[in-house]
Amino acid sequence: MSPRLLLSCGEASGDLYAGALTRELLACDPTLRISGLGGPRFAAAGGTLVDDYRDIAVTGLTEAIAKLPRSFEARRRLVAAAEAEPPDALILIDFPDFNFRLAPRIRRLGVPVVYYISPQIWAWRRGRLKTMRAIADRVLVIFPFEEQIYRDGGVPVEFVGHPLVDLAVPSSDRDTFLAAHGLAPSAPTVAILPGSRPNEVSRILPDLAAAGERIRAAVPGAQFIVARAPHLDEELFAVVGPGGLGRSAPVAVIEGETDAVLASSDVALTASGTATVQTALHDTPMVIVYRVSPMSYRLLRRLVKVEAIGMANLIAGERIVPELVQDAFTPEAVAAEAISMLTDRERAARIRAGLAKVRARLGGPGASRRAAEAILRVVRDR
Repeated sequence: MSPRLLLSCGEASGDLYAGALTRELLACDPTLRISGLGGPRFAAAGGTLVDDYRDIAVTGLTEAIAKLPRSFEARRRLVAAAEAEPPDALILIDFPDFNFRLAPRIRRLGVPVVYYISPQIWAWRRGRLKTMRAIADRVLVIFPFEEQIYRDGGVPVEFVGHPLVDLAVPSSDRDTFLAAHGLAPSAPTVAILPGSRPNEVSRILPDLAAAGERIRAAVPGAQFIVARAPHLDEELFAVVGPGGLGRSAPVAVIEGETDAVLASSDVALTASGTATVQTALHDTPMVIVYRVSPMSYRLLRRLVKVEAIGMANLIAGERIVPELVQDAFTPEAVAAEAISMLTDRERAARIRAGLAKVRARLGGPGASRRAAEAILRVVRDR
């Protein structure tokens, strides 16, 4: 009988990693059957959707409350699928608030659990290490500093490297890409990455658009590329259209080509998250921003144990790019940082040198293949 794997991921980044992992798993063993909670990239790679993460993805602690009924439904579907035909392994990709509750239900069926893209226990809620020890038969980490944390905590762990090292490849060169979207290859180009979830974009994009107007006023000829995550409502992007930022500057809104957007830009204005790693891999100077509801922020302030929130800064071990969070995130502050990076060549060069160090610490190519091989070893050992 063909081996079966059940997978659970949430968010656009998790779906990206799930797609890459699924391709490698099927390349290693074409007889595998892989199903679970995912999105379009997971499905395109050969996975079968039991449920779609896009119905339950949200940012912020208080914002997640409204999604609880839908999250419970998704978890019930996954458990029912596992009970009907127990898989040979459960693969969890980040998304801890959901996956921590799913794993025990599946593990009771005698199914081994592999956690890939582990929760950021080093950043906040360190007590989750105990949970990881209880639910995970193996943890596959993507940052080198994570390995020792799990090893010291008594959790079987393996560093496989970061999958974005392979995935962050632009579809074309700068000149070709910008020209194809009606932009000037020689003009100062600013990328805007407002996040992948509706509530995130609605909180972040309006102030990034306002910052863009200030950048355009200070840097004549500046143009903008907005990286739009798939399946987001058109209305969320009205602030960068002809009635918004587009009134004063050339703007292109592009879906599904984030790497080309970043590789073609001189500066990126990006929401905190996986996009900061993606930006670092292209050596693009960036301004990291973030905002959640006031109540969520108060709760997070009590829980977060690191000084920086941007993955590029955390991996570097120092503040190489600015972070503007909550009240510090204003159009004026974003514009000031971006204008400095566009006009101060020495500062931009220092930032690129720091980002090169980040890239070097993420491991070599082949992370998704190494993760696939580690998962299949768990299946064979079973």
